[in-house]
Amino acid sequence: MRDLTYCGSSPPDEPCAQVGADDYHERARAECAAWRDALRKAHGPEPEGARLAIKGNAHDFGTYYEVVCYFECDNEAAAEYAYRCEGEGPATWEEAGVRPSVESA
Repeated sequence: MRDLTYCGSSPPDEPCAQVGADDYHERARAECAAWRDALRKAHGPEPEGARLAIKGNAHDFGTYYEVVCYFECDNEAAAEYAYRCEGEGPATWEEAGVRPSVESA
């Protein structure tokens, strides 16, 4: 069986793009791409059975984006990786060693 964890859209101590802002979609995708890269840098590449991705979700004010980790529930290494990505990671872009760039979206 497959499940997913929500990993956020940027480091927890950083401001992020706000749903409803004129440049939200472009900015949010860039932030999510950088955050996905930061999680890979912090935790290594996804093990077999896990995959980091950017997922759009419906919201009253439009679609919002977040990094998720899909994982196979019966794969211990994949599940552990997903939960590390959900709850552990750099707190700032500086700690992450990456920055959002519109070109990376």
